[in-house]
Amino acid sequence: MMARHARDGRIEAILARPERRADMVTVDAADLTEAGLEEDHARPGKRALTLILAEHLPVIAALVGRQEIDATLLRRNLVVSGLNLSALKERTLLIGTAEVRVTGPCAPCSRMEEALGPGGYSAMRGHGGMTAEVVSPGRIRVGDAVLPL
Repeated sequence: MMARHARDGRIEAILARPERRADMVTVDAADLTEAGLEEDHARPGKRALTLILAEHLPVIAALVGRQEIDATLLRRNLVVSGLNLSALKERTLLIGTAEVRVTGPCAPCSRMEEALGPGGYSAMRGHGGMTAEVVSPGRIRVGDAVLPL
């Protein structure tokens, strides 16, 4: 049952930070290298890429008392919809022409208190998305399918 999904996922947004602690910028397309998004200040390994569910954004907003949340505040690379990322741990995904392996939960950092205000860290617990490593580099675009392999 864990291998079945009701529908394919989709990339809703691609976000990169050009340097450490820089504001996130939204891009329409990006190259995924072994170190993560080419446009991002990233490094290779199990945390090269971060993904968060679009469906969790309203939950996080509600938990910090806001009507909505700008995804750039959450410092994740991909906002995806349609798939339960937690169910995909240790699975490989085809995203655009790239393959990534979901490696584990993306824990919130103390910067969430800065970005979201008091309680921001706690609001992200369990809703912070997942980390992934790049298995096969490729090109991704907003609107691309996210397919479990």
